[in-house]
Amino acid sequence: MIVLFMANGTEEIEALTPVDLLRRAGIEVRIVGVGGRRVIGSHGVHIECDIADAEWECPAHLEGVVLPGGMPGTKHLDASPVVDRTLSTASSQGRLMAAICAAPLILGRRGLLDGFRATCFPGFEGELTGARVESSPVCRDGNIITARGAGAALPFALELVSALCGEERAKALAGEIQCSV
Repeated sequence: MIVLFMANGTEEIEALTPVDLLRRAGIEVRIVGVGGRRVIGSHGVHIECDIADAEWECPAHLEGVVLPGGMPGTKHLDASPVVDRTLSTASSQGRLMAAICAAPLILGRRGLLDGFRATCFPGFEGELTGARVESSPVCRDGNIITARGAGAALPFALELVSALCGEERAKALAGEIQCSV
């Protein structure tokens, strides 16, 4: 199972694109709302999450964590003890940790990018503590996947599918949705 955290102010495309493509690939994804089941994205889209953070218990079979960006959504995720505990579990088990736009700062502030290549939305590079910062749209290094922003949401989601299901499945899915990435 993959957990994707959302909060008020999350960039909708950065959250929903990975959820959509991961589910199309047959991966179980739970959307956890930080602060409640209903969140309002950074562009006013109302989203009903699968569960609220108060109900979330990190399962033993967690495959990874996805953190969408957007403001102030990233700030809410960064301040969440539930996100913090889940990242700690994922890190200790060597699970996938992915973040896009401003959200890689959450990984950087916890020292989870130390020695890894990473990218983020321009202006947040200083928050990627310990990372070898790149300017590529999507960066995958070991169990860490990061991306620059909303424009990279589709390649980011396909990289998640590649990491979890293999490159061939990601290519097949890209073809199914008529994506030339």
